[in-house]
Amino acid sequence: MLAERARTLEARSGLPVAEAAYRNLVLAAGGGPDRLTAAADLAVRIAGYDDHPVVYPRRIELAAAADGWRVEREESADGPPALWDFGAVRPAPGTHSLVLASADGPDPAGLVVVGDRAVPAVEEVWGDAWPGRLLLELPATEEQFARLLEGDPAGWADMAAVTVAAPGAPRNTPADRVLVNPEAYGRLSGFGRQVVVTHEATHVATRADTRAWTPMWLSEGVADWTAYRDSGRSPQQIAPELARDVAAGRLPAELPADRDFAAGATGIAQAYEQSWLACELIARRNGPQRLVAFYRAVGADDGQGEDRERRTDRLMRAELGVGLADFTRLWLDEVAALKD
Repeated sequence: MLAERARTLEARSGLPVAEAAYRNLVLAAGGGPDRLTAAADLAVRIAGYDDHPVVYPRRIELAAAADGWRVEREESADGPPALWDFGAVRPAPGTHSLVLASADGPDPAGLVVVGDRAVPAVEEVWGDAWPGRLLLELPATEEQFARLLEGDPAGWADMAAVTVAAPGAPRNTPADRVLVNPEAYGRLSGFGRQVVVTHEATHVATRADTRAWTPMWLSEGVADWTAYRDSGRSPQQIAPELARDVAAGRLPAELPADRDFAAGATGIAQAYEQSWLACELIARRNGPQRLVAFYRAVGADDGQGEDRERRTDRLMRAELGVGLADFTRLWLDEVAALKD
């Protein structure tokens, strides 16, 4: 019965499925002799995008029928819902990207074009060691976007997109998805939309080089730097919130901390802009490839118990020829120059 349900997932959901199967089935008594509850892992591989199946823990309610058992309800368990839990999905393929859009949501055609432009732009900087394809999910509403992230909608209202690993993805499975907030994304200009998706595509491309010890100012900074590269925009145009703060005499004292990037955090726009400026400074002083090399060196070096600041300082000296304290002073000079 569940084997047949897995075979019909594409027809029921609209997903372009290459492989689907329920695994690790555990049955429990339900609300009576004709009811059962099952826990299972639904392993799904999206055609052309997933190299390995992505695992979604599911809770399934079964009811007795004349010919056996039928599925009365299925939902996510121990994690966020899947996009198709909200209804049918409309796949929109491109050359380098695939958009999985809620059928009752915005037209995904424009997002496909933006995704197709983002992939080559990212490869120009980061090379082709990553798969070079982008999978984007476009729910119908901001509320659905927040539910996919298991978050409060109010906290995600200004976030246009975010890169995540698919729910239940096995360890080391390359299962990155870009979730797009249809409302915040829809308010952006065409240029803004391209920046957002190229930023997220950079996170996908650098996933193998990003570790828990990578400072967020560096990971978010290289993503923004890649997205704005060759845009022709001035620092004041790229960092308007920070420029306004500088003009008002409000200057940071240090590089952004990880907590400054939390959804809903005060000053989150400035944290991203400060991070872009730090990576722009590295690329300008040392060249883009040194920025890439530094990023990869940080991800490859666990420091064997060394704290993050000491590790960053050591790797900066090795890769960039400047320590963290001196770099911070150089960066603060760049911040102050935004008032000009």
